[in-house]
Amino acid sequence: MRVLVVVDHPRPASLTHAIAEALGRGLAEAGHAHETLDLYASGFDPRMIPEDEPDWDDAGKRYSPTVQIEIARLKRADALAFVFPVWWWGLPAMTKGYIDRCFARGFAYGGAALPHRRALWLGVAAADAATFDKRGYLAAIRTQLDIGIADYCGVKDSRVELLHGSLDGEATARALISRAYDIGRAWPA
Repeated sequence: MRVLVVVDHPRPASLTHAIAEALGRGLAEAGHAHETLDLYASGFDPRMIPEDEPDWDDAGKRYSPTVQIEIARLKRADALAFVFPVWWWGLPAMTKGYIDRCFARGFAYGGAALPHRRALWLGVAAADAATFDKRGYLAAIRTQLDIGIADYCGVKDSRVELLHGSLDGEATARALISRAYDIGRAWPA
C-alpha cells in the first residue's frame, strides 16, 4: 500500500517530526511504500485563496497549480496519515488549511470522493488521556476528523490515535516514538 504521511510542525527537530519518521519506518518495515509531505518544509500556504475556493456553480472548476500538484500527490496514495501536534484541542492551522485547500470540491466531495482506503490522524498531545475523556475532547476530535472530514470525503476506515504526554520528558518521548513505529508496523495491507 502507498501511504502519504502529512506532517505538520514548524520545527524539524520536534517530537512530531520524530513520530512521523518512526511511523514511516514502521510502514516500510511492514512492506508499505510511503511519501512524507512536510507542510512547513514544502512552503505550503494554508490560506484559502479565491482560485481554490469551491465554486458551487462550476463542478469542473480548475484549481490553482499548488492544489493541482497536491491533488496529484494525494491520488498517488492508497491511504493517508496525518501527524500533527494537538493545539487548542484540534488540528493546527497548517493541517486544516491543507485540507481546506486540497480536499477540493469535485475531487474529495461534491460528486466525488477521495480515493483512499483509510486515514490515520496521529495527534501528539501534551494532556493525558483522562483530561481528553473528562472534557469530551477525544469524542469531539473523532467526530470532526473521522466523520466530518474522512467519512464526508468517502474514506470509511478512519481512526484518530492520540499520543499523550508529549511534554513529560525524554522517557515518554521515546515511548511515543516507539508507539508510532508500532502503529506503522501494524498498518493493515
